[in-house]
Amino acid sequence: MNFDFTEEQKMIQESAKSFAENEIAPTAVERDINAIFPTEIVKKMGELGFMGMMVSPDYSGAGMDTISYVLAMIEISKVDASLGVIMSVNNSLVCWGLETYASDFIKEKYLVPLALGEKLGAFALSEPEAGSDATKQKTTADKEGEFYVLNGIKNWTSNGQSADYYLVMATTDKEKAHKGISTFLVEKGTEGFGHGVKEDKLGIRSSDTCSITFESCKVPAENLVWEEGKGFNFAMSTLNGGRIGIAAQAIGIAEASLDAALKYSQERKAFGREISKFQAIQFMIADMAVKIDAAKMLTLKAAALKDADKSYVTEAAMAKLYASKISVECALDSIQIHGGYGYVREYLVERYLRDSKITEIYEGTSEIQRIVIARSLLKK
Repeated sequence: MNFDFTEEQKMIQESAKSFAENEIAPTAVERDINAIFPTEIVKKMGELGFMGMMVSPDYSGAGMDTISYVLAMIEISKVDASLGVIMSVNNSLVCWGLETYASDFIKEKYLVPLALGEKLGAFALSEPEAGSDATKQKTTADKEGEFYVLNGIKNWTSNGQSADYYLVMATTDKEKAHKGISTFLVEKGTEGFGHGVKEDKLGIRSSDTCSITFESCKVPAENLVWEEGKGFNFAMSTLNGGRIGIAAQAIGIAEASLDAALKYSQERKAFGREISKFQAIQFMIADMAVKIDAAKMLTLKAAALKDADKSYVTEAAMAKLYASKISVECALDSIQIHGGYGYVREYLVERYLRDSKITEIYEGTSEIQRIVIARSLLKK
């Protein structure tokens, strides 16, 4: 077992860190307060290859491995988790799903600009009555000649207002239940396509989230991804990889919380000495460090398995479950170490807590991750 990163992986990690500190950090607070989508920063990330990291160079991607992706996600999310989720959706859910399952036509027309960062993708699965139970899709897609006509609504779509292309799960055969769900690539601007207002969220406020609507929306039949009836399989498969990205996002937030606690505890004095000298503070810092390292090991293991083309479903669920849990805990501990200062915007750690909570919810709640893990174990 080799715990050393390659020179290329280290270079990618350092590049992401430098970009995050120099290009993302200066506007992170303002964008969080005012819920401003980072359009120009996303374009720059595309130019550097961060929006199509794992896509083959055949489709204008960076051709990197999943471990490199995890390292970059951690560094980006450490500075701004909103950029982390924008990057994760485009890489894990959209680009990977298209490269793995889409036709050559779709890859050439849509995957290439997505990988280059010229276009942005979104993944539309959740509905008002289909959250954790994704089998209950009410959005329909009826075949009419050379088109499918979509009708329905999607909730909680990340990149919802800013995306150019949307992967949409819809029912093509109601009689077949989840085996009658299919996936379509829908372009923004298609007649009958619309989106709701941006959600006013607790955290990751710089990313946009909204509902998506389809009213007799005609999508060319050639925009069917994979084949009819494979939509549920498509969604579950892409979400498995997406959980590695969200685990990395959670780790980035946790690392930011720890760094803030280390810095503050060595500057703040109480009873005549730095609070870092008190055992209670030292114990909290030590626990944070152990939790983060454990989450990293779980996440890197899942990434390594994915790169080795081995089963990683259970490991990705474990990584996402644990990393999201410790992200919230580390943010809470950092606030506690900061005392009253941790409760105000000036010291940033309150944002880490707000941003961390969503990692326990999207791309499969913590409860769903436990179901995935338990089912895997009970089969043995």
